[in-house]
Formats: sequence, structure tokens, C-alpha cells
Amino acid sequence: AGIRIPFAQRHYFTSINIGNPARPYFLDIDTGSALTWIQCDAPCTNCTKGPHPLYKPAKENIVPPKDSHCQELQGNQDYCDTCKQCDYEIAYADRSSSAGVLARDNMRLITADGERQNMDFVFGCAHDQQGKLLDSPASTDGILGLSNGAMSLPTQLAKQGIISNVFGHCIATDPSSSGYMFLGDDYVPRWGMTWVPVRNGPEDVYSTVVQKVNYGGQELNVREQAGKLTQVIFDSGSSYTYFPHEIYTSLIASLEAASPGFARDESDQTLPFCMKPNFPVRSVDDVKQLFKPLLLHFSKTWFVIPRTFAIAPENYLIISDKGNVCLGVLDGTEIGHSSTIVIGDVSLRGKLVAYDNDENQIGWAQSGCTRPQKASRVPFFLSRALRSQLL
Repeated sequence: AGIRIPFAQRHYFTSINIGNPARPYFLDIDTGSALTWIQCDAPCTNCTKGPHPLYKPAKENIVPPKDSHCQELQGNQDYCDTCKQCDYEIAYADRSSSAGVLARDNMRLITADGERQNMDFVFGCAHDQQGKLLDSPASTDGILGLSNGAMSLPTQLAKQGIISNVFGHCIATDPSSSGYMFLGDDYVPRWGMTWVPVRNGPEDVYSTVVQKVNYGGQELNVREQAGKLTQVIFDSGSSYTYFPHEIYTSLIASLEAASPGFARDESDQTLPFCMKPNFPVRSVDDVKQLFKPLLLHFSKTWFVIPRTFAIAPENYLIISDKGNVCLGVLDGTEIGHSSTIVIGDVSLRGKLVAYDNDENQIGWAQSGCTRPQKASRVPFFLSRALRSQLL
């Protein structure tokens, strides 16, 4: 996962219920990592005050080293016969980390039909956090791992036959609403989605490749990169979007050329690149018409249909407390992604994004993200025709 910094204090988390009796925990949704962990009184060495009391495991909930989940997590290393627990440590791109032991407990889910379903869930009982994860007070109790790794929540649910290995999220652009997340394919639209294949790599991340990046009609890929494919990672655990250094500097040059009345303000530490406008700005709505969308062009399907991930100005610009216009796209070298695009929360807003691990693909469609709708199996115009015939 990338760096979790709140932009305008907006956090994206969901509530899950663990234990018997079930207790709620707020978890940061992270498509960039597999392991779910909850701050845990085991006892805790380094925990921050979260919204709920620390999870307290019973002895029988601690996962032993010979368990298949432990061997999966530790890479099938020789396990310790005399040890009574399975230790884990996970590090993030912002150099924060979480360490603890694996636990197994009951997780309560509500199905699309409103029924309650219980499952066995293996997760990290986290008792030692480092770095930004110790920011206090925390808005969450831990992280929900949603990557395509074997330990992720969707994979565990799919292995138990509860869902197909598909999930999605829809983060609203409107600050007054939040959005929703779903597990399984019931809420994936059958029509109107743009799909791209996911590449299998050593890391459990949702990675694909893009052919070129444009600012409006202007291509940002510099000459050295022309014709080369750039890796793209979809990472809801990252607050911001990151571009490779060359594309990042090219974007800044384009923004400066496109907004001559704006002066760069290096005294504004909100983000690395902020511009002072020559008129008062209260929200992105006041300036978005002055900027163009960022367009990620993927390879065409059947040599005809173009596939584009469009990031509107309101999904890459942030207004600072000083009333400056700041760029929510950062230089990827800061997080060790010098040649990779990382699409974070700021640019995932206003889209329903679905991750299909069964078919190894990611899809998206524009959405207001107000509430999930069960997917119709036939197109809307056909369903209307069928309904009118039935009536």
C-alpha cells in the first residue's frame, strides 16, 4: 500500500464485525495489501487509540505455526514445532509497519438479501505498530487487506464458497457522502464497465499496464518512454496518486503553462506542488473548468474499442487551507515507485471499481456512488421491453 495521508481529513474505511459476540471494527480499505489486521490487546506494545476497544483474542483463537494460513504467510518456511503462535510483520511504502500474531475468529457478514452469514476469518492480531500507523488518535482500528493474495478477505471468502472472488468499491466525489464497498459480484454492472487485464506479479497487487498518459490532448510520456508500457497499480490504501518522475515533471510543466495567472507557492506545505490563484478559491468547483482531465490510455480491445481511465480535475486537485490549488499527484520516487503509476483514493473517487480475481481483470464505470444496485442480467432497454411484454 502507498502512503495513507488524509487529504482534507477524508478517510475511507468500512466496518466489519468480528468475534462472538460480534464487535465492530473500523478498517482502512486497502487493495494494495493482503493481510487484514486489527489492533490487539495481546498485550499491546505499540497501539494508538482507535475508535473501538482493542481486540482481545482467546488462547484458542491464536493460529498455530503448522496451520496452512501461517505457511502461506511465511512463504512455506520450516515452521517451529515448539512455537505456539504464528508471527507476522507487514511493511508499507510509507515505511510504517505492523507486527503481531495470526488469529482466527468468527466474522459476521450481511448478504445482499439481508441475511446474516458467519465465516471463519484469519487476520493479524496487531500488537506493535510503527511509523504513521501510530498517528493519534486514529480513525480506524486496523487495515482490511483486499489484494489478490491468498490471505486477503475476498480470497478467504471465495475459498469457503461464500462469494465468487470478486469485490468492488465506489468512493463518492461529493464530500458530503462517502460511498460503499461490496464483496462478491452481485453489484458489478453487467454493462457499461471498462475492463483491463490484471498482470500476475511477485507482489499481491492489482497491476496492469498503460500505453500513454495525457493531460487533455497533450501526451505526458517523455521521449525516452515513448512506446514503453508503464505499470499501473490500483491502491485504495494510498491517499494520493503517484506518477513516474518524468511524467510527474511533465505534468507540472503542463499545469504551469495552462494556468499563467497562478503562481507557485512553495511556502504551502500541504502538498509538494501548490499554486496561488489570482482570485479567491473556496473549493475545486471554482477552478476545475480551468484544468483538463488526466487520461490513462490502455491498449484497445479487438483493435477498435479504446480503454481509458479518466481522472477529472476534481479527482486530482485539492484546495489547501490557504486557498491554494494543490496537485494530489505526487512523484513516485518518494515511495520507491520510480517507474510505476499508483492510482490512490484521490483518483478513485466518482467511479465504481470492481476487482475480478476469477477472471484476472479490473473494471470501472462512472458513478455517483450513492448506493449499490444489484446488477441486472440483461441490458436496461431489454429488461424494460421484457417487463412491458410481461405486463
